[in-house]
Amino acid sequence: MASLQISGGSVRFVVGFNRTSYNRPIGSVTFPHSPRRFSIGRPLLLRRASVSGESETDDITDAERDGSASASFLGFQLAPPGDQEIISTNTTKETTHQEGTSDATDESEMADFGVPGNRAVEEGAAEVEYTSVKAEVINNLVFVTSEAAPYSKTGGLGDVCGSLPIALAGRGHRVMVISPRYLNGTSADKNYARAKDLGVRVTVHCFGGSQEVSFYHEYRDGVDWVFIDHQSYHRPGNPYGDSKGAFGDNQFRFTLLCHAACEAPLVLPLGGFTYGEKSLFLVNDWHAGLVPILLAAKYRPYGVYKDARSILIIHNLAHQGVEPAATYSNLGLPSEWYGAVGWVFPTWARTHALDTGEAVNVLKGAIVTSDRIITVSQGYAWEITTVEGGYGLQDLLSSRKSVINGITNGINIDEWDPSKDEHIPFHYSLDDYSNKVKCKMALQKELGLPIRPECPMIGFIGRLDYQKGIDLIQTAGPDLMVDDIQFVMLGSGDPKCESWMRSMEETYRDKFRGWVGFNVPISHRITAGCDILLMPSRFEPCGLNQLYAMRYGTIPVVHATGGLRDTVENFNPYAEGGAGAGTGWVFSPLSKDSMVSALRLAAATYREYKESWEGLMRRGMSRNYSWENAAVQYEQVFQWVFMDPPYIN
Repeated sequence: MASLQISGGSVRFVVGFNRTSYNRPIGSVTFPHSPRRFSIGRPLLLRRASVSGESETDDITDAERDGSASASFLGFQLAPPGDQEIISTNTTKETTHQEGTSDATDESEMADFGVPGNRAVEEGAAEVEYTSVKAEVINNLVFVTSEAAPYSKTGGLGDVCGSLPIALAGRGHRVMVISPRYLNGTSADKNYARAKDLGVRVTVHCFGGSQEVSFYHEYRDGVDWVFIDHQSYHRPGNPYGDSKGAFGDNQFRFTLLCHAACEAPLVLPLGGFTYGEKSLFLVNDWHAGLVPILLAAKYRPYGVYKDARSILIIHNLAHQGVEPAATYSNLGLPSEWYGAVGWVFPTWARTHALDTGEAVNVLKGAIVTSDRIITVSQGYAWEITTVEGGYGLQDLLSSRKSVINGITNGINIDEWDPSKDEHIPFHYSLDDYSNKVKCKMALQKELGLPIRPECPMIGFIGRLDYQKGIDLIQTAGPDLMVDDIQFVMLGSGDPKCESWMRSMEETYRDKFRGWVGFNVPISHRITAGCDILLMPSRFEPCGLNQLYAMRYGTIPVVHATGGLRDTVENFNPYAEGGAGAGTGWVFSPLSKDSMVSALRLAAATYREYKESWEGLMRRGMSRNYSWENAAVQYEQVFQWVFMDPPYIN
């Protein structure tokens, strides 16, 4: 199965498998529904879950974010023609109250994807009542990801894989994070300065040849950070592309990552001994999606990794790693496993009459072969099983509904802390937030706006693209500028949107400011200085900016989708005997009128009902979205995943 070669001071592993008849065809995988796997104990646990019930600011294009050369096949093109625009009007009552029959049904369905403690986390750490800092069961955890902060980051994926492993290590687990060693000739290369070459070389057979990869290692914050080194990771740009678009060889680059990641727990003597075969792989998005397929197709038939398990974490279903069917032979999989990744586009999505629509879909294969699936919010776990949010995979995901859970991402509470944030001019806390208005006045002065602490200040931080609802903001701009408000935007993306921001600033000098690009200190100062944060996203798997805003006493106004609906509780001034409840405004449907109504209601509350506004601030600032709370919920899924046998065929 594998040979060992020792030369000089390095150890060399040559990985290769004989394709014998032991690997049986998996015909069932070629159909939309994969076979379910059941255990005696799991249904009860899932029922408990349902009863308990419950990156965001990058400036790259969707193609670059996907990392797939065929990104144009995905995204919004997988929604039937005519469903891309949502144009409707609603009343203020519809904007401020989400109590209709359909919404009640949605809440009931979403509860099926919950994990015990999920709702408690939203209510604050004091109500969660965790009795121990350490986990009851210790696991060998192997994260496989295309990016991990602070080494590499383009958005929320990097934040998750840079913070969650540290939280899990703090609870006693042995944790390894595997990602590429990107060198792009910039100052970011120094992030890898402390990583040392382990002297281990592995030869990977894929793409019709042999590729040698090496491993670099740094031990930090209780985590083994392992970086796969290969010349394909050494080029200008971000992890997925450059100014010209996505790299054309991304399938090759991330195939290497997956093969090397499968070998790492077996061959790397970290801390004196390997992680071994009983490892739990946490694979993130399509870039790591080959890992569960490789475990089932190339390792378990030979008795390797028979006790290992894999969990797929979906951060954004829109990006699936789709390439032409002819590229299957490049993946290094046995020929009989084509059905796991085989994909056929619907007729309306094909490019021409002779197009058969056949392709390979790496994320589809990961959904089929992984032992459990986690999404980054409970609401998103439900959305991906619907036609609107499934991007062509909704039937497959619905067939695996029993093993899907949603866990809301955490935030770095040390980096995002208004009591000690180095990027803001004045500090404040839940006990004394009087300095927040000083942050607002300092921001107004910095941006050249009239210094008016009594004027509601609205902020937007994010990519300027269709997903983030920037078109709604453009349409609503003239209506909002009639009101006595100030509006600040930070972001980059669509050049037309950037030009629109500049023209708005010229037209409304005393009310509007736009910052084209992304600047971390400015994002902190906008979060602290604004009264309201607007997030009209069409879909948002989790979202982090609304969590940052609530921690800083800034009130979010969000569209009712995905993680935004999960984390922001709609304001109800009559709840709790008139004391009020909620942390912001959640509007629906996605239309200009409903968004403007919600913003005007928030602005009116700020001006006229100071006591209610302060209640909103206090409730938001008291919420606990630390990674510690998310780690506890992940541990529950870790227990579930070992109850069933692993995927074989």
